[in-house]
Amino acid sequence: MALSDLAAAPAPERRAIEVRLRSVYSASYSALGALLLRDLVVLAKDFWVFVLRTIIQPFLLCFVFLYVFPKIGQGIGGKGTLAESAFATVLVPGVVGISIMFQGVQAIALNMAQEFGFTREIEDRVQAPCPIWLVALAKVLSGAAQGALSAAIVLPIASVVHAAGVHAHLDLHWWVILTLVPLSCVAMAGLGLVLGTSFEPRNIGLMFGFIILPITFLGGTYYGWTRLAPVKIGAFHWLQTLALANPLIYVNEGMRAAFTAYPHMHLYVIYPVVIGFAAGFLFLGLRNFRRRVLA
Repeated sequence: MALSDLAAAPAPERRAIEVRLRSVYSASYSALGALLLRDLVVLAKDFWVFVLRTIIQPFLLCFVFLYVFPKIGQGIGGKGTLAESAFATVLVPGVVGISIMFQGVQAIALNMAQEFGFTREIEDRVQAPCPIWLVALAKVLSGAAQGALSAAIVLPIASVVHAAGVHAHLDLHWWVILTLVPLSCVAMAGLGLVLGTSFEPRNIGLMFGFIILPITFLGGTYYGWTRLAPVKIGAFHWLQTLALANPLIYVNEGMRAAFTAYPHMHLYVIYPVVIGFAAGFLFLGLRNFRRRVLA
């Protein structure tokens, strides 16, 4: 029934229709809440596994680059504690960014490889009384929440793992933290949904080799985007231009804007691009999810 027909209907009939509509919406969002609650319960049961999975890579990066290398006289970023501290200021927000990305991949893409596998566990979820796209959205929201939690865990740990005299100079900008970190978590969870619905379970290893590794190493974790300018052919800054297609570069630049005073890409560039990646990943992921479920 069109909205105009609903408005023209007699009052008793209109109330009955509105009750039915409210019941459908209520059932859908109750199911969404139940799916999210289930994921939170599973996360709470395996919380320490989640913590160890979250901190091991950032801890090792900071331990090797900010503790071991200065100790053995092989500092990264130049000689002396000032140069090493400048590198630490670049690296700490970077490891927060890759932690958010890896949570999106691990919490969604790897789980989907199991659920779309031989057991077809995904069929249990799609039997919930809600649209198929809402089931996929629940996965994205769950992955985004885990990404935000990983950022809260990694930042304080990464900021204190360093050699004597080497310090990451943090300068918290709360309005950026409270807006950009959730957007980045949603974008990276959307990326996890796209990858999880694009790769067959048997090919999940290829995803890391051909997608995750290039995104990680060309995503500005160890350097700022502006530092790529000297890499060029003639007058063409080819690597700096190529990196603009990488969603992680904007996330990491945003983390530097949020947690440090280090030079970074302009926020009026970061925000629209992160929002665009989030919307694009969600569109592709929801479409692929529906196709895979109905296949």
